[in-house]
Amino acid sequence: MPTRDEILDIHNMCACSHTRMAARAVTRFYDEALRSSGLKGTQFVLLAAIEAGEATSITDLAELIDIERTTLVRNLQLLRKEGLVAPLKGLNGRRKPTLTEKGREALEAALPLWRTAQGEIEGRLGFGSWQVTRRRLGELRKAVS
Repeated sequence: MPTRDEILDIHNMCACSHTRMAARAVTRFYDEALRSSGLKGTQFVLLAAIEAGEATSITDLAELIDIERTTLVRNLQLLRKEGLVAPLKGLNGRRKPTLTEKGREALEAALPLWRTAQGEIEGRLGFGSWQVTRRRLGELRKAVS
């Protein structure tokens, strides 16, 4: 049976727990900031990643944003139902998601809201602290990959 101290260590020190709590809090913050656009933070980021055009397929996009392919496909299906994305044949006949005109308009409408939210995060942390945090999060992802 674990000791009370061991249990408290889980609560106080667990990287999984702390990163998940932080991720949920940040997600809620961006969801609220983007609410008037009709997009959630995760949808906004996905639309932006698609519009960046760096991925040549759904698999490439999943790797680019570090999300499970099946989760990405579900999210894309929801965005497709809303008329925000459409499939396009990419290289070697692989399907590549692209933004529809409605998707580009949604991204454009949400962009000022995102900029405000991003500025608020940077202001609360301090820009330098945000840069360090962003770098450290990248290091954490690499350490567990």
